[in-house]
Amino acid sequence: MPFPIEFSPSSYRYSSRRSLVYARNGMVSTTQPLAAGAGLDIMKAGGNAVDAAIAAASCMTVLEPTSNGLGSDAFAIVWVKDEMFGLNASGRAPMNLSAGMVRKMGFSQMPVRGWLPVMVPGAPAGWAALSERFGKLPLRQVLAPAIRYAEDGYAVTPVIAHLWNAAFEEFSKRTEPEFRHWMEHFAPGGHAPAAGEVWKSEDMARSLRRIADTGAEAFYRGDLADRMDAFARETGGFLRKEDLAAYHPSWVKPVSVNYRGYDIWEIPPNGDGIVVLMALAILNGMNINHEDPDDPENVHRMIEALKLGYADGLRYISDPDTMRVPVEKLLSEEYAEQRRRGIGEHAAVPSAGDPMSGGTIYLCTADSEGNMVSYIQSNFKGFGSGIVIPETGISLQNRGFGFSLDEDSPNVLAPGKRAFHTIIPGFITKDGKAVGPFGVMGAFMQPQGQLQALTNMIDYCMNPQEALDRPRWQWMKGLEIGLEKEMPERIREDLIRRGHDVQIAENRISYGRGQIILRNDEGTLVGASDPRADGFVMGY
Repeated sequence: MPFPIEFSPSSYRYSSRRSLVYARNGMVSTTQPLAAGAGLDIMKAGGNAVDAAIAAASCMTVLEPTSNGLGSDAFAIVWVKDEMFGLNASGRAPMNLSAGMVRKMGFSQMPVRGWLPVMVPGAPAGWAALSERFGKLPLRQVLAPAIRYAEDGYAVTPVIAHLWNAAFEEFSKRTEPEFRHWMEHFAPGGHAPAAGEVWKSEDMARSLRRIADTGAEAFYRGDLADRMDAFARETGGFLRKEDLAAYHPSWVKPVSVNYRGYDIWEIPPNGDGIVVLMALAILNGMNINHEDPDDPENVHRMIEALKLGYADGLRYISDPDTMRVPVEKLLSEEYAEQRRRGIGEHAAVPSAGDPMSGGTIYLCTADSEGNMVSYIQSNFKGFGSGIVIPETGISLQNRGFGFSLDEDSPNVLAPGKRAFHTIIPGFITKDGKAVGPFGVMGAFMQPQGQLQALTNMIDYCMNPQEALDRPRWQWMKGLEIGLEKEMPERIREDLIRRGHDVQIAENRISYGRGQIILRNDEGTLVGASDPRADGFVMGY
């Protein structure tokens, strides 16, 4: 039985370390093999794809703390019983913090580190909400693998060790009191753990156990909330127990566009998933050379469509309560045609249109019942804010970095507000049936990586692993484009001729790390994991 997206399972035209993984009963795809195994174990113990996603996500706070933690935000798209649900577990700004206050402190934009970009973490509440609504097993059982890895330790993997050391180089130089516990917790031996070195955190184990035992109540309205409040007061932070107590994640309706017969779904703002959808809507009306994925004109058009989508996203995306432009307008065919007319033969510096005129981990799961989860969780810029709450292992995100300090921006920082978010889980359906979850993590690379993975599969019939293996481009700013060094020379030369400022990347980490699971009508699953990470697909 073929899969809804046509591809050859034996075609790997790009350098790849992996083959496709097939399974019937369940599948988990993550950037850390132990997390994939934990999710699969939970399914084998009677859990479903939702339980597996929570298990893997909680494990990732321990196994890949460079990208996420107990103080993360999260988003999820869940397919259960032939119905789609969206979860927005992104946090809100403290009630005693505003853009005016930050400007008075001498900042013209939100800082990356420290207390100012810290918002209420949403991930633990997200786990509890997913478990309560769709899970089959108790949260205690689902979080048990994460607790075990935190308590007993694990061997650090190579890519994570590299990222950990880069963070150590920064935080070892920070002397401010709010950063002192980062070194104590993440570099207790005075150095970042090397690949293969065992790391553990009894503090995280205790906090995970409290989250599991109380359904995350301890985190938001109990002893863990008290500890966050106390450390914030002690070191000049703005987060308060009242902010935590008031927090609840939101169930939302995902938004979509149809791209060449496939419905592509994203979480609506405050996430920037609509950037992917706007770019796809623009490309929908353009001719594509389906025979040659390396046709330079295809690549140029894709870059320009993405740039236009991002220009609009950066201008209009904010907390949904304060967005001034409806999502429906941004995704309309009329607006896509207006933006499409702005793409020519040469590179252009993008600017926002007028639709009213007319640092992250990603994982996905699937089970034998047809349930599927697309899940993303993030602290943002490498270990987030750099603030670790003493004796808890809670490393706080810096997602508030996504706020603007411009009072005229819909995304301006305000008390209790949600910020522009770069983390975006994706999902594909066709004719009302689930095709599967997908995602590419990596800050502002995420919409770009998603766009490339999707068009690789849909336009060029690449199998999921091939779609992730393919060399990527990345729009940096203005006319500046980064290319992975494996990108064909003729693409590089043509982009230069068209006016793109091309730079060749030596390091692939910033080009995204993706995961994909697809299902066919017989229920067979196929999964792929990005070679730019230590990731793994496991099935049974």
